[in-house]
Amino acid sequence: MDQVILYDTTLRDGTQGEGISLSVDDKLKIAIRLDQFGVRYIEGGWPGSNPKDMEFFEKAKQLSLTQAKITAFGSTRRQGVTAEQDENLCKLIESGVSVATIFGKTWDFHVTHALQTTLEENLSMIYDSVKFLKSKGLEVIFDAEHFFDGYKHNSDYAIEALKSAEAAGADWLVLCDTNGGTLPHELEEVVRTVKRAVTTPIGVHCHNDSECAVANSLAAVRAGARQVQGTINGYGERCGNANLISIIPNLQLKLGYSCVKEDQLKQLTNLSRYVHEIANVVPPNTQPFTGVSAFAHKGGMHVSAILKSPETYEHLQPEQVGNHRRVLVSELSGQSNLLFKAQELNIDLSKSDPATKSLIHKIKDREHAGYQYEGADASFELLLKEGLGELFEPFALESFKILVDKSADSAIHTEAIVKIRIQDELVHTAGDGNGPVNALDNALRKALEGYYPAIKNMHLADYKVRVLDEGGATAAKVRVLMESSDGKEKWNTVGVSANIIEASWQALLDSIRYFLQDKERPEIVVKEEERVGIVNH
Repeated sequence: MDQVILYDTTLRDGTQGEGISLSVDDKLKIAIRLDQFGVRYIEGGWPGSNPKDMEFFEKAKQLSLTQAKITAFGSTRRQGVTAEQDENLCKLIESGVSVATIFGKTWDFHVTHALQTTLEENLSMIYDSVKFLKSKGLEVIFDAEHFFDGYKHNSDYAIEALKSAEAAGADWLVLCDTNGGTLPHELEEVVRTVKRAVTTPIGVHCHNDSECAVANSLAAVRAGARQVQGTINGYGERCGNANLISIIPNLQLKLGYSCVKEDQLKQLTNLSRYVHEIANVVPPNTQPFTGVSAFAHKGGMHVSAILKSPETYEHLQPEQVGNHRRVLVSELSGQSNLLFKAQELNIDLSKSDPATKSLIHKIKDREHAGYQYEGADASFELLLKEGLGELFEPFALESFKILVDKSADSAIHTEAIVKIRIQDELVHTAGDGNGPVNALDNALRKALEGYYPAIKNMHLADYKVRVLDEGGATAAKVRVLMESSDGKEKWNTVGVSANIIEASWQALLDSIRYFLQDKERPEIVVKEEERVGIVNH
């Protein structure tokens, strides 16, 4: 099995993506995870460009990496200056790395118009820079910038530029599709030609401007490239870089190349989500291989098929990349979806149970009304238990009232008053908040804490509102999705109404009911004298 070397540039090229910013500590954390995953080269930044990158390289010396090499990035020497005098090249050496990656021009148009120098001088710049870094004991990777565009315009010169780097002792020649405009069939043919023209190992560095970065990287490997450069989750300038999260499983599981160990590949989903978290990016549900929807099934016929043979609607086993199968319940659901979800939740349900058909109709009616259980598993579990007569109701609402007060020169003050019945007791409480939902939450908690002390451990983690009928203006129906947590696990609930307070109450009520389902169902836990205070508060 041929080995493909992974070169990650998330910490440098990835941070050029819009909205992506990593602190030095962020970069160090990601570097450690990349090393654990099996990445061979980690490009840390451009030490000559900013103080942050120099600080990273200094701190990276203290990392105990098992196999990855921290790599510094830079350019060939400037024209009219010797390599020894070039500040950029000297900064690469000062960074203390053992590997330097330098880019040079291979497109004649760039040489004459961007650098505004001669073709001969550019070849000397490439040769001198590689030679100088090699003389200092560094491993040198030459990134042939704009190589594929250069090859299309002047193939002889593009190859000559590679041979200059090769003659100077470059360890890798990396062909860059810098503008991201090359198509896979074009790229594969060019790589095959280059492979015959040089003896130095070849790598590839693709951008995603034509949505072909992953396909181009795979094509390059098929044509003989043995190093693939890219970023985790495809971060990068403009439309991003080649996404290593997709490239790695395609190479290893589909094409039979070796990139990482099998147990490391099972960490792919964790790695993807970890980097999203550090970069403060919401993970796309539909991200191939690692997204939460990557192995999610919604149509009833699909679910029926995967229950018999998962490969009917899955291109690989989700566990191979650390993901898992999900079955969604919606208006498209059949009995198979419902039975699968019930099995997931350890709820005893069968096709012969009359409740099954009744529950399916109820779910479809609710989805038609605007409910969405795909992202609200906790509400769905409560719905199942209610339909089977297994639902524990910790309390019953008598009424609630919300008061909002504002004067011309003061902030808005919100208070919620709640009356609920717990067993035979009527509990009446009030709570303040920075808004009606927060005040309602606080008042309800106050009412429950004396009877269910565990309620103190849960809190609202996220709150989303979606307008379902934009034409309804301020009278439009809304759907509220609420995420709650007890510090150990998270669960999601949903509410729908033309009144945002009512929708929020439904989601809040489900959140608390769900949390208390698995808790001990105690008799009244407070003493009689304490209970009087609670009831009359």
